[in-house]
Amino acid sequence: MAPLTEAHYEAHKYLRSAKGHRDSKVATKLHELAKLAGLSLSEHSADVHDMGTPGFEHPPTTGVIYVMDRATAKGWKYGDKSWGNFGQGAPEVGHIPDAPERPMTITMQEEEFEYAPVAGIKSLREAVANLYNHRYRQNKESKYTWENVCIVPGGRAGLTRMAASVGDANVGFFLPEYTAYEALLTIFKRMVPIPTPLEMDSGYHITPRRLYKEIHDRGLGVVVVSNPSNPTGQLIEGEELKEWVDISRTTRTTLVLDEFYSSYIYTDPDHPGKTVSSAEFVDDVNVDPVVILDGMTKNFRLPGWRVCWIIGPKEYISSMASSGSFLEGGANHPLQQAAVPMLEPNRAHLDAVALQAHFRMKRDFVLGRLEQLNMPVHVPPKATFYIWLDLSHLPEPYCNGLTFFEACLDEKMICVPGIFFDINPGKRRDLAQSPYQGFVRLSFGPPLDELKRGMDGLERLLKKIGYLP
Repeated sequence: MAPLTEAHYEAHKYLRSAKGHRDSKVATKLHELAKLAGLSLSEHSADVHDMGTPGFEHPPTTGVIYVMDRATAKGWKYGDKSWGNFGQGAPEVGHIPDAPERPMTITMQEEEFEYAPVAGIKSLREAVANLYNHRYRQNKESKYTWENVCIVPGGRAGLTRMAASVGDANVGFFLPEYTAYEALLTIFKRMVPIPTPLEMDSGYHITPRRLYKEIHDRGLGVVVVSNPSNPTGQLIEGEELKEWVDISRTTRTTLVLDEFYSSYIYTDPDHPGKTVSSAEFVDDVNVDPVVILDGMTKNFRLPGWRVCWIIGPKEYISSMASSGSFLEGGANHPLQQAAVPMLEPNRAHLDAVALQAHFRMKRDFVLGRLEQLNMPVHVPPKATFYIWLDLSHLPEPYCNGLTFFEACLDEKMICVPGIFFDINPGKRRDLAQSPYQGFVRLSFGPPLDELKRGMDGLERLLKKIGYLP
């Protein structure tokens, strides 16, 4: 039987009709036909509005944005208590048991009406460096200082500054991976993106040996990876993470680690509040080519603040400040000031302890309900607040992630199709042939009541399609 393509799935047509997701080959064909006919496409084509503004391209939306746009079209809106949003890429932001109280008001000084420095205010840069030294470098001679830290207005801004500073280099990344990487690797043309797909049979695990082989065989100058991993929830820690840093050092390959979920760790319940970072294994903070991205967004459950940071060698941080000067100009000044006391090490530890207990409870609830619904999770998350769910045992067409997602919307349950984590710069592959088209990502970031509604919606769908009696 011939392999299924996008044309076989109605849900793929919705995606291809969205701005930025249209097949560029179709637009090229339209231009060719118009040229052969001696016509101006802008004057004679009914598709003129699809061609965009002359000289501009409409970038694709990230997977989560597409998902929420489709949910909105089906009736979802913010604050609607009848939906279960498993597509959410952010943690719940309300109070959780035993967590320190967060400020509900801030007192501003007049100087905070001014722009903050592009690299961030010195007091916050010092607080970030102090937190990392306290957590990971107490017995090391080389310590981070404020000059090793750059404050940025969100994780994507940090990634953009990083990408704008990368020269002509082969950039390696592992699939599945965070959806925003696709636009990043497409827009910045000096980088040559080189993907390495990971398989469920290996637990989506990247061994040090495999990392070295990818660097050596493909001539990688930079490796970008989320650790803990979005979307699989897997984790590189301990001796293996040390080997990663050692490989980066010895091969002189810059290792860019997205550590935004470094407090969502479930592998060591005997040590509540344990966090994981490559900073623990850096020898010299100004020599080892290790760059870390993290922030208040996930680990402190403050996504709306858009206060994040990049940590690395001083020279690298200097380039981050320069790129920020022509990109977004820097982070919010008052909220940088408000973040400083929240990074006091003892307070940050209490935050991590409470976060881990609460999110472990939610993880176990969702995994338990999935087991009851005969939806096994073959690779349970060791970290993050995501579950990578295999749909291959469902009947056609629901074993296709996009189709499953559209069907879930009808039951007021939102998830993210796996194809959005198949980072595919240039859209070179047919989506239906993606190795991740048979998966969805579920987020247990929202409050427990919302997770319960989402699981109830999933149960209704599974009964409707005859998977459950």
